[in-house]
Amino acid sequence: MKFGVIFLIIVLIGYQGFTQGKSKDIQTIDFENFSTFLNNENDTIYVINFWATWCAPCIEELPVFEQINQIYKNKSFKMLLVSLDFKSMKTSRLIPFVEKNNLQATVIHLYEPDANSWINKIDTSWTGAIPATLIYKGKKRWFKEGQITYNELYQTINQLLK
Repeated sequence: MKFGVIFLIIVLIGYQGFTQGKSKDIQTIDFENFSTFLNNENDTIYVINFWATWCAPCIEELPVFEQINQIYKNKSFKMLLVSLDFKSMKTSRLIPFVEKNNLQATVIHLYEPDANSWINKIDTSWTGAIPATLIYKGKKRWFKEGQITYNELYQTINQLLK
């Protein structure tokens, strides 16, 4: 009996170390591949946040997105955190940041050097400043450039649920 308990503890500790050591799989995509996320016409609410690890306001608002993701994750809801970090920063900053902060929302790394070629395709009012958030359901769209509050995000999503 004692041996069985000790064996179980060793296995659990080993498993915990194994899972904690695994890095998050963060896909790097170009805008052409990313654009498939922008126009889904179904009953799902999509929340797409553009951010970077070097952007202080972006980092400040990430907990808001994580809270909202937990609230709506079992509904017709998808959250996508789109990192605009430089390509050279993916392994040195982005992946360690996502792991350290245990981000649960889906994170992708968008690498498209000519931002001017795609920014207006997100929203014509977007200057390219981050953070920026696009929320849509079918043809209903809402966009904000700048930091977003919990209440703004929550209320906007609830409006789209109606």
